[in-house]
Amino acid sequence: MSPVADVTARRLLARLARWQVDGRLPSMVAGVVRDGGLAWSAGYGDVPGEVTDTQYKIGSITKTFTAVLVLQLVEEGELSLDSTVASVLGDVGYGDRTVRALLAHDAGLQAEPNGSWWERSEGGSFDDLAAAHDGSGAAFDAHRQFHYTNLGYGILGEVVARLRGGTWWDNVRTRILEPLGMERTSYQWTGVHAQGMSVHPFTGEVIEEPHPDTGAMAPAGQMWSTLGDLATYCRFLIDGHAGVLPKEVLEWAYVPQSGSLVGGLDSQHALGFQLFRGGSGMLVGHTGSMPGFIATCFVDLKRRTGVVAFANATAGMPAGTVAVDLLAELEASEPTVVPAWRPSTEVPDEIREIVGLWHWGTSVLTLTWEGDSLVTRRGGVESYRHQVSDGRIVGTSGYMHGEELKVVRNDDGSINHLDLATFILTRIPYDPAAPIPGGAPA
Repeated sequence: MSPVADVTARRLLARLARWQVDGRLPSMVAGVVRDGGLAWSAGYGDVPGEVTDTQYKIGSITKTFTAVLVLQLVEEGELSLDSTVASVLGDVGYGDRTVRALLAHDAGLQAEPNGSWWERSEGGSFDDLAAAHDGSGAAFDAHRQFHYTNLGYGILGEVVARLRGGTWWDNVRTRILEPLGMERTSYQWTGVHAQGMSVHPFTGEVIEEPHPDTGAMAPAGQMWSTLGDLATYCRFLIDGHAGVLPKEVLEWAYVPQSGSLVGGLDSQHALGFQLFRGGSGMLVGHTGSMPGFIATCFVDLKRRTGVVAFANATAGMPAGTVAVDLLAELEASEPTVVPAWRPSTEVPDEIREIVGLWHWGTSVLTLTWEGDSLVTRRGGVESYRHQVSDGRIVGTSGYMHGEELKVVRNDDGSINHLDLATFILTRIPYDPAAPIPGGAPA
């Protein structure tokens, strides 16, 4: 990990200071992650301890930890994304909704649990939560559109507890925090921590907020953490971890699942993770808020950077904007250096004979071997990639992701054409020896 330059640190601090002042935040801390660690961190206002080690409540970032536990169960074959809640919890409200729909806020569930405002109240047991919800409070039919639901994550936490044994928190601690070495992330505050505050709108005086144990709703927003620990979590979100979730599982968990007309293409939701437009294209992570606290934690997978920020105020820190803007400032000040090009060391035999120019009708495509992938470009623009797996050439990105590229040969063993999901590629335009689109146009 290389720290940012002094001028970059100054520019990042200036943004932090402006948010703290404009938002009237008692304190705000932020850090950017690069090369696997914190490259910059700072605090502004009354930070009660060391910037990287002071705990703040992280709110709904907690949901991503709940999602990781669910995805572990799916990866291990203990649960399916298309399992219903009832298949694990029995006859409960919303039992017909699927795990996938709950993770993606696509189940149509009501946003908040019935009863006293859960974020500012002592919570009860899951039996109490289930008894208060018969499933009649749905805002939408399942799969109609994205509709954020805190209740859904209370339910998912119980799914984890029933299948794993122990409590939801037991599993967060032993199956995520301990393998990652996140020693300053906890259920309730411990050690040096910020006091949650609300700021009077006219006098500027602060009101101390309670820090309740939210009980069965804890999987939706209970946790506390530090800049240092969530920087470690950012590294996990980028690279995965053999003892938690491998990178390939995390990557399919980041595929957009639900959205809305209001959010459009600027924000969508994956399997437990928010997706924002920004950085190299898409940022993955989550914002969080609880009475007295606001938080944000996002990564840019392509640039391998991340951002974490906390404030101890109920309102005033634009969590999504903070993530997007700090990463934009980092990139503008110190652009990402792409990996050096390296000569190919091993080219599979099945690839050597198909690189070069091909035609789909009269369109010209170029196939090149780059690293471990066969890259197809049209007009110099990458269209898709394939990799060799068990003797098959299988798509790994773009329109042909998952599709096999087949080499079709003549009787003498020479190549007649390439078949890419019925797209026939030939060495010359409209090759009359190949199937459609081969042959002279009528």
